[in-house]
Amino acid sequence: MSKILQVQKKLVPDVLQVMKKRYDILHRILISGTMGRRTLAANLDLTERTLRAELDLLREQGLLEAGTAGMTLSEAGKHLLEEMEPLVKELFGLSELEEAVRAKFGLRKVVVVAGDSDVSDEVKREIGRIGGRVLSQSLTPGDIVAVMGGTTMARMAAHFKVSSPLQDNWFVPARGGLGESVDYQANTIAAELAKKTGTRSRMLHVPDHLSEEAYQTIMMEPNVREVVDMIRRAQIVVHGIGDASAMARRRKLDEQTIEALLQDGALAEAFGYYFNREGKVMHRMTNAGLHLEDIEAARTVIGLAGGRSKGSAIAAVLKFGHDDILVTDEAAAEEALKHV
Repeated sequence: MSKILQVQKKLVPDVLQVMKKRYDILHRILISGTMGRRTLAANLDLTERTLRAELDLLREQGLLEAGTAGMTLSEAGKHLLEEMEPLVKELFGLSELEEAVRAKFGLRKVVVVAGDSDVSDEVKREIGRIGGRVLSQSLTPGDIVAVMGGTTMARMAAHFKVSSPLQDNWFVPARGGLGESVDYQANTIAAELAKKTGTRSRMLHVPDHLSEEAYQTIMMEPNVREVVDMIRRAQIVVHGIGDASAMARRRKLDEQTIEALLQDGALAEAFGYYFNREGKVMHRMTNAGLHLEDIEAARTVIGLAGGRSKGSAIAAVLKFGHDDILVTDEAAAEEALKHV
């Protein structure tokens, strides 16, 4: 923390408390898009009277706009939050936590958001929002972006935006569907990202889990082969990280395979691969999407995951050594550091 902030914290701590309260108000509204006063007061544990006074001040400053559905941030409010973010991170120790995770796991960049995704859906949305921003900053013309499926990826797509339309980029699914809600499938997320950027996407209409025989057969289809070839040339890969047992069941592996995985020490899942505590691959699923050599060849691999319960899984995947950027939350970062 800078000397000025240290002095301010000692001499006028109430100023920092007021700043944090107003930052929290603006930040909650940003994440939600639009929020009513009563809901906001409950989320922040403030009385409606106290909140009303704060909202009036923020509106007078041109940071908020009031509508029939509730409060939204003005462009000035969004810009102010972006400017405040480094200061807030420094004030509340998130910058130090980011650097600790970055150094321990040898990453290019780490972004930590406050809170714990296990107990707050707003923290999950914030990981998605920041993940979208990181992806936007990582893009260069002509990049092919391969995205995994899942709820975190869907939140990232919902918040994704670029300053100007793209032209030469492609968004592709990194693998087939999970057979779950279409909203969370990689095909849907790739299409949503392309729609938001005015660029193009490709679909991979194959099951997520294939037998070796089915894999060999399906790869003989020219349309499938064409899409898979594009996926494997991806310069950017964006993925989530899951608990090995939970993900194995979501992917409908048989109980015998799941039991063998857990007995072998599988702790985490990412890219359709299962990793042990040391970051070694314990099992891979036969699929028509990305393989490890494709991930190794990618310019930028971005992992999005949060929640204290995922801390050990995140550490296992990071030890594998091919992620460049991690977006996570405070609780997961603290837990991951315990498993270095």
